[in-house]
Amino acid sequence: MKTLIIGLGNPILGDDGVGWRVVEEIARKTANQPEVEVDCVSLGGLSLMERLTGYERVILVDSIFTGKKPLGTVSRFSLKDVPDLTAGHSASAHDTSLRNALNVGRSMNISLPRDEDVLIVAIETEIIYDFSETLSPSIEAALPQAVMAVLQLIQP
Repeated sequence: MKTLIIGLGNPILGDDGVGWRVVEEIARKTANQPEVEVDCVSLGGLSLMERLTGYERVILVDSIFTGKKPLGTVSRFSLKDVPDLTAGHSASAHDTSLRNALNVGRSMNISLPRDEDVLIVAIETEIIYDFSETLSPSIEAALPQAVMAVLQLIQP
């Protein structure tokens, strides 16, 4: 199964760049695995849906802020486990949820992964709006665990 691993976020907004950092390490560790493709993007909604076209399985790596877990906590879940916060609301195409965007794409017969095959590795962060190209110490320390979580997901 061809797998796409995407680092989400913005590498110049401090801890928001953690997804990119994790995926850059994954790229080094999977360089000889043709069934694994990696990318780093600052996309969401419909634009992210377009990037997922043609893949059966996708792993998204991103920062998350729940305020319920210590900074640097690494969590794994699938898109089907995430509430669709735009369901039942009027939302523009610019801010639609990924789940809604995938449903739109599937309704147009675009080849997209199922919600349960969109896996998310999220790192609990807090500082995602300050301009910086460095991660805070607790997020930097979480990188190896996040890399391991992704590698476990792509093991046969």
